[in-house]
Amino acid sequence: MSEVVRLINASASDFEGMTPMMLKESILKSEGRVIMGQHLLFASEGLVRGVTNSELMFSFGADMVMLNTFDLDVLDNNIGMQGLSYKELKERCKRPIGVYLGCLTNDLADVGKKQIYRREGMLCTPEHVQLCYEMGVDFIVLGGNPGSGTSLRDVINATRWIKEKYGDRLFVFAGKWEDGITEPVLGDPIANRDDKAIIKELIDAGADCIDLPAPGSRHGISVSMIQELVQYIHSYKPGTLAMTFLNSSVEGADMDTIRMISLMMKETGADIHAIGDGGFSGCATPENIHQMSISIKGKPYTYFRMASVNK
Repeated sequence: MSEVVRLINASASDFEGMTPMMLKESILKSEGRVIMGQHLLFASEGLVRGVTNSELMFSFGADMVMLNTFDLDVLDNNIGMQGLSYKELKERCKRPIGVYLGCLTNDLADVGKKQIYRREGMLCTPEHVQLCYEMGVDFIVLGGNPGSGTSLRDVINATRWIKEKYGDRLFVFAGKWEDGITEPVLGDPIANRDDKAIIKELIDAGADCIDLPAPGSRHGISVSMIQELVQYIHSYKPGTLAMTFLNSSVEGADMDTIRMISLMMKETGADIHAIGDGGFSGCATPENIHQMSISIKGKPYTYFRMASVNK
């Protein structure tokens, strides 16, 4: 598929008709310079009246956006969408937008208790995955928000049945970069387990991209730890992608901290660098997204992403 354009210099017209596996190749060709923003939908309408946080993050240099807490049962319950459907949001942004699904196996009878958003609406169920497929989402991310109780085994199982049913028709991200209390994240030295074996299971289950915590944003996670896992991902099955995720509320730090961690993330060799939604009104501050973009891919590609929405 030599006609696939690198994501970092793809414009609106390049994304039209791009299949999930073409998007995957587009990311691979970008050589570790792809930026992903995270949009928390339940928190508020957004930072700017009349403009969604997804649009805002793209305008500050993000190449992709992941929607968190997307209620797939009650579509009107997604405050941050500002009344837009997924299709309408895509038409505004003209860039790749994915959906985060929580993988749970615990008793869902208590799901409605003590929750700040309607968690059952974002669960990784056959019905929700099918709806994502029908909506044409660009990718799905399998994990579990803090306090959800999601385990790596849950993520492996969900990855397997999704890829068995949909194959290359869905671009699947899978791993564990947050909620280290329920179970240590990938790369955590106190886990006392073989994380390469876990990653092997995820890849064998069909995962297209493995998600890892960013050095410097989660306590105890160093560049060397994540770099070793990224190298394993790339060598075990060439073409598999790796993503580092800057979150744990550090996305709300100052720009100097974002710059420092972004360079550490790039050292790991990961293909995608994500920033969390723990800022204000459902996303990281736009200045921090901009700083990450400049630190990872420089001003020319950052400015191109900011300005090429109608190209």
